[in-house]
Amino acid sequence: MANEEDAKRCARCGEDKPRAAFARKWSNPDGLQYHCRDCASDYHRKRQESLGRKVRPQVQVPEGHKLCRKCGEVKPWSEWHRNATASDGLSTRCKTCRAAEGRAGHLKRNYGLTEAERDAMVDSQKGLCVICLKAPAIHVDHCHGTGRVRGVLCFNCNSAIGKLGDDPDAVRRAAAYLEGSPWKPTLVAPGVYRLPS
Repeated sequence: MANEEDAKRCARCGEDKPRAAFARKWSNPDGLQYHCRDCASDYHRKRQESLGRKVRPQVQVPEGHKLCRKCGEVKPWSEWHRNATASDGLSTRCKTCRAAEGRAGHLKRNYGLTEAERDAMVDSQKGLCVICLKAPAIHVDHCHGTGRVRGVLCFNCNSAIGKLGDDPDAVRRAAAYLEGSPWKPTLVAPGVYRLPS
């Protein structure tokens, strides 16, 4: 039996178990549930089955690990974000699943695209940036005025268009500059310049 200060008796099974075997409940005098996690889990499972609800199969999880509800994999605690409000102090989904959900949510919120729609665009471009035709297409490009998605570019090309202010005239002047065409504005009146066409 564990030290009395480190142990608690489960009201359901009657066993003395370490305090870590009990979920938190701040309203109770000792801050823990009356039933151990195993008994609470068994009760919940039986209750759900009696109501005719689908119950996930029970998986044995070794100490220091947790089952991800999203991917169904058992992973070590280092693969989880902290969550102070959860009974075990860890998030319900592993870091990998949360990151994937975050990327999918970003695409939907900012561009109105699903991952499948974005992947179809990349496939139609043969996986390459449509501007430089060298780097992989990984950044969704959109018009900042209308929000319309134009395509998927590499980081450098997407950044270059953004730094040129999404202005086609600025891009044309940059292309003329790179091709060696002289670009000099003509002074028409004091403070008024005409740009070459």
